[in-house]
Amino acid sequence: MTTPTITLNNGVEIPAIGLGVFQTPPQETADAVGAAIATGYRHVDTAAAYGNEREVGEAIRRSGIDRSEMFIETKVWISDYGYEQTLHAFDKSAGKLGVEQIDLLILHQPLPTAFDRTINAYRALEKLLDDGRVRAIGVSNFMTEHLQRLLEATSIVPAVNQIELHPYFTQPEVQAADAEHRILTQAWSPIGGITSYRGDANAGSTFDDETITAIGAGYGKTAAQVMLRWHLQRGRSVIPKSTKPARIAENFDVFDFNLTDAQLDALDALDKGVRGGPEPGAITLEAFGREIPEA
Repeated sequence: MTTPTITLNNGVEIPAIGLGVFQTPPQETADAVGAAIATGYRHVDTAAAYGNEREVGEAIRRSGIDRSEMFIETKVWISDYGYEQTLHAFDKSAGKLGVEQIDLLILHQPLPTAFDRTINAYRALEKLLDDGRVRAIGVSNFMTEHLQRLLEATSIVPAVNQIELHPYFTQPEVQAADAEHRILTQAWSPIGGITSYRGDANAGSTFDDETITAIGAGYGKTAAQVMLRWHLQRGRSVIPKSTKPARIAENFDVFDFNLTDAQLDALDALDKGVRGGPEPGAITLEAFGREIPEA
C-alpha cells in the first residue's frame, strides 16, 4: 500500500509513519529497516548519535527501492552545534547514509546553556536547505521557549518538531506552539514504550491501560495500533521503533479503521504530564556531549 503523507510547511511531503531506530544496535539495524521497507514503510528516522546511520543507508540500497521513494530523516547531535560544525555534521551523516541529499535534517536537542550554538547550528541547516542539500529542516525536543528564541533569531520556520508524545505525555503547550507556526508535531515514543522501562511502578504502562485496550478490543486492534491511529487522526507524524518484523508490520497496520471523536478525546484525557525522557532544559554539553565519528 501507499503510505499516507503529510505536507510540511514548505510543501515537502513526509510519510505519516516511519520506522525509528533509536537504540537499535548497528548489527540489527539493517535487518529492521529491510523488514520495514518490505512491509511498506518509506520513511526511516535515525540520528548521528544513534551510531547506525551507515546501516540505515545500507538497508535502503539493499532493498532495491529507488532512493526517490524513500524519506530519510536524521539529526545533528549537540556536540556538532555551531555553523561550520553543523555543515560538517551534514557531511558526516550524508557520507554514512551514502546519499547526496537528506530529506529531513533536524537538531536533536536544544542546548539552553549555549543557545548561541543552537542558533548557529540552525542557520547552518538553513544554508543546507538553500543549497538543496536537504529538503526540509527542523528541530527535536524543543519546548515553547526554545521555539520562540529560535524563531526570533532565524528566518526559516522549522518544518518539524519531534518530541516525546504518547497518551501519558501529550505536551499540549508544545503542540499548540507547533500548530501556531505550522510546524508538524512528530511523536517519538508514540506508543509510550518509554513508560514500560523508566522504572516508575506507579506510572503504569500504556500497553496495559484499560481505556486503550478496551478501544482496541472493539476494532480487533492492539493497544499499540490504537495509539498510532490516535496520533495519525490528530494530524501528527509517528516514529514507532521495533526490531521485530511482526511488530514492525503490526505498527504499520493502522490505516483500516477510524477512532471516533469520543475515543480520541478519551485518549487525550489519559495525559499524566510525566516526562519519560531527559528534560530538554537540562541538556548540557558537559553531561551529554559525545564525539560523532567521521563518515
